[in-house]
Amino acid sequence: MKMTLWRDEAVVLHPVTAAAQRHDARTRLFLRVEHGGVMGFGEIDPQPFSLNGDPGFSEVVQELDGVVLLQVQGAFEREGGLPSWTRIARFAGSRPGSSPAVCLVEMALLDRELRAQGRSILSLWPAVFDTPVQSTVSLLDDEEWVVDPGVARLRVKTSPGAISAFAMKRLAALRVPVLLDFNCSATSDADVIGQLAQIGDAADVAGVEQPFAPGNVVDHARLAEQIAVPLSIDEGIRNVRDLEQVVRYSAASIVCVKPARVGGYANARTIIARSKELGLRPYLGGFFESPFARRVNRLFAQHSISEPSDIGLVETMEGAVQRQLESVPGGFETVPSKDFLDSVTLIASFG
Repeated sequence: MKMTLWRDEAVVLHPVTAAAQRHDARTRLFLRVEHGGVMGFGEIDPQPFSLNGDPGFSEVVQELDGVVLLQVQGAFEREGGLPSWTRIARFAGSRPGSSPAVCLVEMALLDRELRAQGRSILSLWPAVFDTPVQSTVSLLDDEEWVVDPGVARLRVKTSPGAISAFAMKRLAALRVPVLLDFNCSATSDADVIGQLAQIGDAADVAGVEQPFAPGNVVDHARLAEQIAVPLSIDEGIRNVRDLEQVVRYSAASIVCVKPARVGGYANARTIIARSKELGLRPYLGGFFESPFARRVNRLFAQHSISEPSDIGLVETMEGAVQRQLESVPGGFETVPSKDFLDSVTLIASFG
């Protein structure tokens, strides 16, 4: 058994400014697990630094290198074989970097396990929905808004304060609904209510996302009673207990589920199913993934979610998607290409 970890520095072609950071680059982690002549791949895309409960890149690498990969290696040595991908969520600890680290390993083991069985991911995740695409832009910068014709909803980054005339003009030109994403930056109900009043009929506001801190269901619930559009929780959804708190306090009706944040696809599937049982509207969020992980997320979303989700391509300065991917039989049916892996940085190898 061998595990190999790479890092890739990707520059986003269309940067997006959020309340507390600018998404202009992303350091991506790729993991390859090999055993018995069969390999599988995983990818996660941590933020550069810790923010709003999400770990930074260094925390995730430390968790991988010092804990999770050693756990997998230990299980292999004890049991004489790789642990099933369905067990990996249980390896998660309480440290912030644990959930994305576990997600990366789970993804690679899922890909390899399916390929070893001669199965495609579609046998596990058959398409049920024609999941629409959500894209992300920002009111906080002057970057060009690139909205593909097939986009069904825009997540629009914002923060407290008056919206500029230029930003209002861009909103008014849109022909799709918008989700105003505060990324935990609001300090009062007035921050949100004031922006909604300013927008008025200029745009079709589909909802307001995460104005207050993760876990603060009380303030979200109070705000929800005062506005006419739905509230969405993003950074505040990490497990099923978070969903139940949201419902208990009537704090939101939309929830964003990110596999890397919740500890992998097995947990994401459970959270999505439970959110529907509770009457919430789940959508799949993303962390500016490469074409490889975005394809996997799209297949997962089409199996489980009807709400517009972050499954469109994230364009980078490198471009040339076809050079980054290679088609293979079984598993996710595509892997990062050899040329691509030869161009990125090897940071660890186990086994």
